[in-house]
Amino acid sequence: MPNDPGEVDRFMATLQHPLKEGVEQLRTAILASNPEITERVKWNAPSFCYGGTDRVTFLLRPGDRLQLVFHRGAKVRDDSAGFIFHDPTGLMTWQASDRGVVSFTGLEDVESKKAAVVSLVNEWVLA
Repeated sequence: MPNDPGEVDRFMATLQHPLKEGVEQLRTAILASNPEITERVKWNAPSFCYGGTDRVTFLLRPGDRLQLVFHRGAKVRDDSAGFIFHDPTGLMTWQASDRGVVSFTGLEDVESKKAAVVSLVNEWVLA
């Protein structure tokens, strides 16, 4: 499905979440870091795509929490058993062998992790 450049902007205009500013900060930084990363709405949240495949998706938790889910697409891939990704930041919590999550507890947490998360996203999309 082709990306609609305004889809995420329209979604964000109506988003009511305590960490909306943090989502915007991360969106801006991630998109600015790599011209090959695009975005769309998936799971009722912004999702970053690389090569047309969703790879990193926000999970907007109730209250003052949000997460970024690092995945390899909607379906488990055949090569998942041999998939290895090294997280040099130590920020990821592994949910499966090919699915990790970075959690944010507040705006200060977003700001303190932003540079490391942008680096992680750029490494992840190439894995």
